[in-house]
Amino acid sequence: MQCIKVGVIGAGGVAQVEHIPNLLRLHRQFEIVGVYDPSQKVRAFVGEEFGLETFADLDQLLALPLDAVVIASPDALHREQALAALGRGLHVFCEKPLCYSARDIDDLIAARDRSGRVLQVGYMKRFDPSYEAALNMLPGTARTLRYVSVEVNDPDAWPFVRHHSTCRGDDVAAGLIASTEARQREQVARAVPGLDNPDAFRGFVGAYCSSIVHDVNAVHGLLDALGVADGDIVGASLFARGEGGQGAVSLLGGQALWNMVHLAVPGLADYRERITLYFDDASLDLEFPSPYLNHQPTRLTLRTSDGHTLSSRDIRSGYEAAFVEELKGFWSAIVETTPVRNSAEHARRDMTLLAGLARHHLAQLKQSGVRP
Repeated sequence: MQCIKVGVIGAGGVAQVEHIPNLLRLHRQFEIVGVYDPSQKVRAFVGEEFGLETFADLDQLLALPLDAVVIASPDALHREQALAALGRGLHVFCEKPLCYSARDIDDLIAARDRSGRVLQVGYMKRFDPSYEAALNMLPGTARTLRYVSVEVNDPDAWPFVRHHSTCRGDDVAAGLIASTEARQREQVARAVPGLDNPDAFRGFVGAYCSSIVHDVNAVHGLLDALGVADGDIVGASLFARGEGGQGAVSLLGGQALWNMVHLAVPGLADYRERITLYFDDASLDLEFPSPYLNHQPTRLTLRTSDGHTLSSRDIRSGYEAAFVEELKGFWSAIVETTPVRNSAEHARRDMTLLAGLARHHLAQLKQSGVRP
């Protein structure tokens, strides 16, 4: 079995809890050659906890004999770091969001095509066993689809990672933080010009691009399986001081509606994430656990009726962890040239919709006379 030499870029929470342990677990497919992070505290933790060599300079990591990188850095750094890796002929796995704007993703697509390397986005839900099962047992067609519902409440990771050993990088230089924030403002401006309101800005980069983007990607896959084309945005709202995001999309010329809501509830140790598709005579429901609870299965429920008799069927299709399976998919795309399940083109489609929702929100504010 071919072993891919990989470097990890960014060793924050998702890398500490998921990517680094999972890469080490997949030791036949991957060898971690080194880890880059600007925090000295995080580098010391990674060295002690995982026994890995760490680097304070990204170029030092990229100069090593690598085949690929896993990028888990702050969102605003994804573009330049992915370009740097592709420019060196490395395969790239990049956490979501790939970039904020379609134009920036186009740059990465061009760099990927020039390099002939794999570029995969970290949408792990596409590798969830229950999601895979749902694609094969949709109880209706485009003709009978009525409604798609996405509803998420999320306290962030804190209740679900307490049992892990982690380290927060609170010693990053102020200048680096400021330059990263400046990059973020510049990139967001390309995606949604005029997004100057702090709450709306926070909602776009957080509730939309960091959170509900997972569900947007998952629903796009389900709609593709049904043969349903992209629809028209008919509503959007960024609320709860930027910690809530909502969007509504008309599908099939108004025959069906897709409504999505993500709400951060920071003081409630409860996570619920549900995607439900309603048809004329059936519904299909995916209820996801917190993504950090590996091997806790997503509940897949199919409901149908025979006259007055309601049947509810729970499907359990496996206990594989989606975070692990997506890395296996990355390896397979590199070594076995299997199709990339989460491509940059998928990310472009997702981010185009989320940017459109944010622009719709701004337009509504202007119409109501509220300063955006």
